[in-house]
Amino acid sequence: MRAGCVPALNSEVLYHKIIREICEKYGKDYTKDLQTRMTGTTDREICVTVVDLLKLPISVDEFEKQLTDLAQKLLPSAPLLKGAKRLLTHLHDYKVPMALATNSTEQAVRLHALSRPKLFGMFHHKVSVTDPEVKHGKPKPDIYLVAASRFPDKPKPIKCLVFEDSVVGVEAAIKAGMQVVMTPGPRLQREHTRHATLVIKSLLDFKPELFGLPPFDKTLNKATEITNK
Repeated sequence: MRAGCVPALNSEVLYHKIIREICEKYGKDYTKDLQTRMTGTTDREICVTVVDLLKLPISVDEFEKQLTDLAQKLLPSAPLLKGAKRLLTHLHDYKVPMALATNSTEQAVRLHALSRPKLFGMFHHKVSVTDPEVKHGKPKPDIYLVAASRFPDKPKPIKCLVFEDSVVGVEAAIKAGMQVVMTPGPRLQREHTRHATLVIKSLLDFKPELFGLPPFDKTLNKATEITNK
């Protein structure tokens, strides 16, 4: 079994904060419903949709520039998802190959990696939406298929386990023929989670043995995990 994608950072929170600040500057409201719709999509898709739907008085390119500039300052401080450090460390210790497959740009991934080199060094490889071999971002399956092809033994998609927190990510994983564990946000309606192989509240609730992976050490106290470093 390969861990095709393990979400480590809660960067979505920061992205939504940045987008909201830009929109408020022009007197527009970046609503909760629109935030949910944008979760997991590419930066470019976010810019196009927000500028169009909210009728912002700036171009898509200008919105993207402002988003990128602010993201460069804030992304390195993105908090870890609960259970991410525990899961990544566990799989790495048991030599389970992992890859990062994300709709974020290569530049954004590099910023994260620079701020947490040890954590991001656990991935065998990283595939971003701006990778030359990725023709389409999620919800298309390209990112996951490229990620799987770069493991040394090139596993079949069904042998890859994906961890996702967005609807478009789950859709991409399913289209790629992979199993997917979803940790949906609290506002996401249940109908949007039904295609996932398994749905859990957080990565702290994941049981590796359900997918043929080594179980967590039972002596590990989940409550003591440091999730923000």
